[in-house]
Amino acid sequence: MKRLIFTVFSCILLGLGNHAAYSQVKKWTLNECVNYALEKNISIRQSKLDYESSQIDKKVARGNFLPTINASGQHNWINGLTQNVTTGILEIQTTQNSSFNGTVGIDIYKGLQHQNTFRRSKLALIASQYQLLKMQEDVALNVANAYLQVLFNRENLKVQKELLHLDSIQMNRTGQLVDAGTLPRGDLLDIKATVSGDNQKKIAAENQLLISKLSLAQLLQLDDFQNFDVADEDYDSKENAVMMELPSAIYAKAKEQRTELKIAKANLEVAEKDVTIARGGYQPSLQGFYNFNTRISYSDIPVSLGNNQFTTIPAPRFWDQFVDNKGHTFGVQLSVPILNGFSVRNNVQRAKVALERSKIAYEQSELDLERNVYTAFTDAQGALKSYEAAEVAVEARKEAFRYATERYEVGLINTLDLNQSQTLYANAQSEVLRTKYDYMFRVKILEFYFGIPIIQK
Repeated sequence: MKRLIFTVFSCILLGLGNHAAYSQVKKWTLNECVNYALEKNISIRQSKLDYESSQIDKKVARGNFLPTINASGQHNWINGLTQNVTTGILEIQTTQNSSFNGTVGIDIYKGLQHQNTFRRSKLALIASQYQLLKMQEDVALNVANAYLQVLFNRENLKVQKELLHLDSIQMNRTGQLVDAGTLPRGDLLDIKATVSGDNQKKIAAENQLLISKLSLAQLLQLDDFQNFDVADEDYDSKENAVMMELPSAIYAKAKEQRTELKIAKANLEVAEKDVTIARGGYQPSLQGFYNFNTRISYSDIPVSLGNNQFTTIPAPRFWDQFVDNKGHTFGVQLSVPILNGFSVRNNVQRAKVALERSKIAYEQSELDLERNVYTAFTDAQGALKSYEAAEVAVEARKEAFRYATERYEVGLINTLDLNQSQTLYANAQSEVLRTKYDYMFRVKILEFYFGIPIIQK
C-alpha cells in the first residue's frame, strides 16, 4: 500500500513538473519574429498572390504563340414539313442528322505584338517579384521596430520597479527617523505620496509593455498574445561599421540594391514595352486557318424508279458518310488597319503618357532614396550623440542622488529635495533607455539602406 501511494505521488509530481515546463512562455528572438512574420503576415500573403497572378499572365502571353484549335458537333431531330436533302422536295417527315466541324487558326504575323506582350509579361513578373520583396522588407523593418519597442518598455519597467524599491526603502527609513523624533511627520507623508506615485508609474510601465507586446503579436498574426514574450538580446553597441561610411557611399550602395528603385525601373521598362505593343497595332496582321467539316444523315435514301415512283434504301453507315461527306477549307487572311476611329493612335498616345509618368516616378524614386539615406544618416548620428549625452547625464544624476541621500540622512535637506533629486535621476535613466533604443532603430534603418538584412541568417 505504501509503495502504491508513493508511486501515485511521484506521478503527480512528474505531471506537475511537465506542466510547468510546457507552460513556460516562449522567448522569441528578433530573427524568429521576422521569419514568422514573413510567413504569416497578411500583406505579404497578398503580395504573393499578386506574384502568382503575374506568373499566370506570363503563361497567357506564351499561349498567344500557340494555334487555336476548336471542335464542335451537332445532332438534330427534324419532325414535320421539311426539305428532303436528296430530292429537294418538301415533305412531312421525321429525320435525324449530325454535323461535325473542326477549326485551326494561327497568327502568322501581328505586328510583333505577341512577342512584345511576352517580353512585357516577363518584365511585369520581375516587377511583381520586387514588390513582394519590398513588402517583406517593410514588414521586417516594422517587426524590428516593434521588437525594440518591447525591449525598451521592458527596461523602462525595470527602472520604475527599482525606483519604487528605493523609495520603499527610503519610506521605511524615514518612518524610523520620524519615530525617533529626528524628522517631522510631514516628511513621512511626502515619501508615502512619492511611493504611491512610483507605484502608478510602475503600473503605467506594465501597461505600456503589455501594449507593445500586443502590437508585436498582432504584427506577427499570433492569436495567443498573452503567452508571448521576446528574448533578452543585447544590442548595446555604439560602434557600427555602417556609421563609419560616408552618406554618399551609402547612397551609392542603396542605388544598386534598394528594392523600391528596382520596382520603379521595372515599371519604366514595362511602360516602354506597352508603347511598343500599342505601335504594333499600326501594322497589318496575317492569320492562317484550316477548317474540316462533315455531316451524317440517318434517314433512308429515296431512289426514283421512274413514272414518279420511288423506293428507299437504307442510309449508309456512319463512318462511310463521315468520310464521303467531309470537306476541307484552308487559307490565309490579311487584315490592314486603315481607319478604326483613331483607336490605335489613341492607344499609342495613352501608352506614351503612361511612359512619361513612369519616367517621372523613377526620377522621384531616386530623389526620395537620396533624401531618405541622408536623413537616416543624420538621424543616426543625432541619436548617437543624444545617447552619449544621456549616459553622461545619468552618471551625473546618479552621483547627485547619492550625494543628496547622504545629506538627507544627516538632516541637511528635506524629503522634497531628496525626491526631486531622485526624480531627476529616474528621468535620466529613462532618457538613456529612450535614446539607446532610438539609436538602435536608426542604425537598423541605415543598415537597411546599406544592404545589410534585418535578420542574420
